[in-house]
Amino acid sequence: MSHDKVITVLGATGTQGGAVARALLADGEFTVRAVTRNAASPKAQTLAGLGADVVEATLTDEGSLRRVFEGAYGAFLVTPYWEHRSPTRELAEVENLISAAQAAGLRHVLWSTLEDTREAMAADDNRMPFVDGYRVPHFDVKGGAADALFAKSGLPTTYLLLSFYWDNLLTLAKPQRDPDGTLAMHLPLGDTPIAGVASDDIGQVALRVLRQPSETIGATIPVVGEYQTGEQMAAALSTVLGEPVAYRPPTHDQFRGFGFPGADELGNMFQYYAEFPGSYLGRRDLEVARVFNPDPLSLTDFLAAHRTELTA
Repeated sequence: MSHDKVITVLGATGTQGGAVARALLADGEFTVRAVTRNAASPKAQTLAGLGADVVEATLTDEGSLRRVFEGAYGAFLVTPYWEHRSPTRELAEVENLISAAQAAGLRHVLWSTLEDTREAMAADDNRMPFVDGYRVPHFDVKGGAADALFAKSGLPTTYLLLSFYWDNLLTLAKPQRDPDGTLAMHLPLGDTPIAGVASDDIGQVALRVLRQPSETIGATIPVVGEYQTGEQMAAALSTVLGEPVAYRPPTHDQFRGFGFPGADELGNMFQYYAEFPGSYLGRRDLEVARVFNPDPLSLTDFLAAHRTELTA
């Protein structure tokens, strides 16, 4: 198949990259070069079985990135912030990605990004603590310095603005049994709806964006399925699990105090969702999103498809 059809997918065994790789493989228009750090892993081998060319590279090694980009038409780029939680390292990874993409002459780059939450609040706003000099580092680094680096690079870039993954409800945000026996969801969302998306829909958006380079290069595309409040999310869980799921949100300060790695940053993220909907929801217009994903998976349907994981 022509090199014009090769798409290099970073993080191909992760949530976002995996969804993009599977969508492109199922469609068949593009050849997938799936990038992972371990080509022998079970997830990598599954992709190989679906027809992907599985290759190894790391974001800290620009030479390895140049090799996996060489001869490709385009690439899906994502950084593994939560593996190290270092803004400095994430920016270094972005610089390596851009340099390698420039050297390869990629003709369409899909960059997975988020907004700079600092734009939504005054510098002296003390409602949430700073984390490493940022409000929500995994948002702010991408939407601030990283987006600016891509814009300055001259690369033909489409900015995919991601949303909260419904997949989180299967893992870190999974309902828990409270001491009183009630199954409950404990996310500090308040009463404000949040924008969410099933991971598989990330792949569908990426596929449609790649098919429309003239319309999407230089654009920011919101990747969102629907808006849901905490109560609505609990109701969807109740429907799928067949028993009532209560919505018992902690405060943002309580969540930040839970003590697990990244709790302070995630507490800030949820506070941003709850208290700055004009910024968060305002950037994720459902009508714009439907152009690139006209039939997104609803939260209830997503949960039903993953009921086994919920009940494990």
